[in-house]
Amino acid sequence: MIKRIFDFSFALLCLFLSLPLLCFIILLIWIQDGRPIFYKQERVGRFGNNFNSMQFRSMIPDADMKFGPLQLIENDSRVTKIGKILRAIAMDELPQLWNIAKGDMSFVGPRALRPVEIDSSSNGPLSIWEFKGAKERSIVRPGLTGVAQVLLPRDTPRELKFQYDIWYIKNRNFVLDIYLIVISFLITFCGKWEIRKDKISALTNKLRNKVLADFG
Repeated sequence: MIKRIFDFSFALLCLFLSLPLLCFIILLIWIQDGRPIFYKQERVGRFGNNFNSMQFRSMIPDADMKFGPLQLIENDSRVTKIGKILRAIAMDELPQLWNIAKGDMSFVGPRALRPVEIDSSSNGPLSIWEFKGAKERSIVRPGLTGVAQVLLPRDTPRELKFQYDIWYIKNRNFVLDIYLIVISFLITFCGKWEIRKDKISALTNKLRNKVLADFG
């Protein structure tokens, strides 16, 4: 209950404070790439209930129709020039604050995934329920940020990401959530969401070592 109250209150505050930035990004995308500005996508939520996630469009139009539900890879040709900047600072996901306020998502949790994706380790579309750990990670709301998002590159195979998600679920607490939110703000400020190496190693090494130690 405390987590939900925090999510709702903080999401509304962030939406209010970021309103000028939201308007600027809308104008920037419209000038550079045209419409559509926003990108709506079906994602899997808590207990497997799907919801529509809102993001700023950061890829070429109809990317899913042309390439399928392909997991983002390094130097992805689908990403627009503006999209590269937005993804580096995670501003493409700013509209998801509305999903948090509605209760579809939380600030911290496993990443919200599409029902079917082409994983970096697979040759074709697979239901996320085919990956080990998918059911266990679905008992909490998906998050805007989380342990896997902070510690791993975007194109890490799903099953490894799911191990990090399950570690979070087993160890989650309010202090850990605040820590991950602060780290995420710093990664955004430094524009390091898209790099493959440690995003902010000085602050994440302790967490990484703890997770790996628990893996055995």
